[in-house]
Amino acid sequence: MTSRFPDHLAAIDMGSNSFRLEIGELSPGRYKRIDYLKETVRLGAGLDKSGLLTEDAMLRGLTCLGRFAQRLRGYEAGQVRAVATQTLREARNRDAFLLRAQEVLGQQIEVISGREEARLIYAGVARLQPSEDPRLVIDIGGRSTEMILGQGRTPLRAESFQVGSVSLSMRYFADGRFTEAAFRAAQVAAGAELEEALAPFAPQHWREALGSSGTAGAVSQLLQASGITDGAITPDGLRWCIEQCLKAGRIDKLSLPGLKEDRRAVIAGGLAILYTLATHFGIQLLQPARGALRQGVIFDLDERLHAESRDREGHDGHDMRDASVVEMQRRFEVDSTQAWRVAGVADALHASAAPQRSPIQARELRWACALHEMGMMISHHDHHRHSAYVLGNVDAAGFSQSQQRRLAELVLAQRGGLRKVEPQLANADFAAQVMCLRLAIIKCHARGPVDATALQLQLAGRQATLGFTEAWAQTHPRTMFLLNEEVEAWQKSNLLKLALKPR
Repeated sequence: MTSRFPDHLAAIDMGSNSFRLEIGELSPGRYKRIDYLKETVRLGAGLDKSGLLTEDAMLRGLTCLGRFAQRLRGYEAGQVRAVATQTLREARNRDAFLLRAQEVLGQQIEVISGREEARLIYAGVARLQPSEDPRLVIDIGGRSTEMILGQGRTPLRAESFQVGSVSLSMRYFADGRFTEAAFRAAQVAAGAELEEALAPFAPQHWREALGSSGTAGAVSQLLQASGITDGAITPDGLRWCIEQCLKAGRIDKLSLPGLKEDRRAVIAGGLAILYTLATHFGIQLLQPARGALRQGVIFDLDERLHAESRDREGHDGHDMRDASVVEMQRRFEVDSTQAWRVAGVADALHASAAPQRSPIQARELRWACALHEMGMMISHHDHHRHSAYVLGNVDAAGFSQSQQRRLAELVLAQRGGLRKVEPQLANADFAAQVMCLRLAIIKCHARGPVDATALQLQLAGRQATLGFTEAWAQTHPRTMFLLNEEVEAWQKSNLLKLALKPR
């Protein structure tokens, strides 16, 4: 299938308060918005006390995604990237919701970490509002607040805090009343969550402060429409907003120019966070930013697609995930020579076994190879389990939480019995990646130079055949011993069989 809109890229931001779809077109030095859809879903308000999304909240999200799917007809899967943030980071039943959501949307949905969300927010702001001045970027979402220090296009520090306009409004203004006591309590709660950021995000680290999307945009519009400021957010302007809330007394009586209906129920929590940020971090002027998470997702997707294209042509491309892998190798003192040796063999095996593999399947296998020994920094014993745990939980720029889990499952399967990943082995693509990783590790067990083409792997349904020459087998008896043990391991799995075939 060929896309009807080959130059378009689309991002879906599944936030705690709103879902957004943005379609854009990139050209050198220019970004053009093609379309933008936003719906107030209040997914975060649907988290019950047990941390479960209610059916009503899920249905609101699914209905919205259905409309987004209609708008995206004619687009290929690679042109669209959907990300989910704090509510789905928290929800205990997120996997059940994601299965339904991905079926409705027709796209994979990535749950991204707080720091990854912050990095992508900064990417959107830095591209659409360029500056070389050190800057602080703030994004107050429904259930989290991101703070990023950066210069130019480089984020220097990115953090996410579990306090947002929806969660704070539900806790302190749930009865619909505005009181001084409720605002004070909300500010104390916000301050407690943000207190650890006081030193790293202090005023000496930045020259300008920008507020991205959501709450900052709503308050900026309110101040401008009311003639209080030109759209800049100031401590005096925030005090005026809070005073108007107190004068109204109730949410349903609050009527201010520029205040949209979908913001009314969560404005008090957002104001409490903004005022806490202004007073605690010395922000005298917070300007609304032109970029946001959704644009950052589009720019990041564009980099990924270019990296995949150059990768197919044998050239290096810029993908933040590649840089993260190299950084994790350094941080966890991975023997990178051995790691990339294993990656070379695994890639050759995978190319012969799965010639129709997708670029991302090939790259995920190489990343798993590159990091399969990171757990050795903790302990050599059962290092595959340590590697899997660290890889599944570390903050890794560019990766979604779901992608890190897939890599962790691959790394966990690198040695020992296969029962621990038996459910995942039902997926033929995953089983092929696991087999290639395990065979590559066996071939490279001596940790010396190898011929990456000495072994040839063929897959036909659920039967795999590993080919090699008699001469090679005779000169590598220890490797053959390990390969025969590997045949037995797959025999026990009852999901994919492996046979050795001298030629």
